[in-house]
Amino acid sequence: MLGDGPGDHARAGATFLTGVHPKKTEGVDIRSGVSADQIAAREFGKKTQLASLELTLEAPGLIGNCDSGYSCAYTNTISWRTPTIPMPMEANPRAVFERLFGDGDSTEPSVRLARIREDRSILDSVTSEIASMQPGLGPRDRSKLNDYLEAVRDIERRIQIAEEQNATLRLPVMGRPIGIPDSFEEHAKLMFDLQVIAFQADLTRVISIMLGREGSNRAYRSIGVPDPHHGISHHQGDKVKIDKLAKINAHHIEMFAYYLDKLRSTPDGDANLLDRSVIVYGSSLSDGNMHTHDNLPILLAGGASGRIKGGRHLRYPKETPMTNLLLTALDRVGVPEERIGDSNGKLEHLTDV
Repeated sequence: MLGDGPGDHARAGATFLTGVHPKKTEGVDIRSGVSADQIAAREFGKKTQLASLELTLEAPGLIGNCDSGYSCAYTNTISWRTPTIPMPMEANPRAVFERLFGDGDSTEPSVRLARIREDRSILDSVTSEIASMQPGLGPRDRSKLNDYLEAVRDIERRIQIAEEQNATLRLPVMGRPIGIPDSFEEHAKLMFDLQVIAFQADLTRVISIMLGREGSNRAYRSIGVPDPHHGISHHQGDKVKIDKLAKINAHHIEMFAYYLDKLRSTPDGDANLLDRSVIVYGSSLSDGNMHTHDNLPILLAGGASGRIKGGRHLRYPKETPMTNLLLTALDRVGVPEERIGDSNGKLEHLTDV
């Protein structure tokens, strides 16, 4: 805890993909570390329309102090683009669909093409206006304008990728969602469906999702658990609460299994999307009752195109940083990195094939 006292849930969310102890603050001076998903996004985002997607099943509408003096920014996301810029996570499937496919009503190719052409027309107009401004600018403003033009060129590149993909890609037709479904199960499945279609279309290669935010008080009445999740995680040895907590954990795994099945049933070349992927599932609290951050139960799914051997239960020495796993996973997908947060090396045996 580095002497910071209470605030384990905020620390858990902020460290899960960064391995960095966050600064304890309620203000705007938040600081954590760059998360593994954003390290991957920096590389894979050069080849896709979207560098990454950040999703959640609970709207992160809280602001201010969320956990014993820690800003809500630490519990609202697990994804950090820089040590001071947390990535906002989207809970509304409709907004996710529109980010992927624009404001059309379906994934049908002609609808997508019309949206792409409209985007290009708007961008051409903006570029023309910018060109007319340049002669009258001073050195400082010209530098700012050059930065802006670089962003415009990146958008042009992404539009070109979209046009090329649209000419050859055949996606299953999916209508634009109305909004957030009433049930947790429907919401989870819809968000997983959107992830699969985003991967299938190669719109992005990096997605992070929170099934539940740290300190979540969601109730799961559909499985017979009307109690707030966070409350029963502090079970103090009460068997009834422990049984309810086990039901929630099992239910989350059922939703995750739905996602893996969808990936496995979606062809990708001579394999399927699951074979081509690396997916890390877990939490940075191993015991919610005691707020312990070690001996984490982490599930690694996907084959990384044959570079990761699955079907095994591996135990590593105590105090092995989880960031060693993230570092190794990144290496297996072609994003070598020297260090992530508190990592001190790569994992042995993970890639034995």
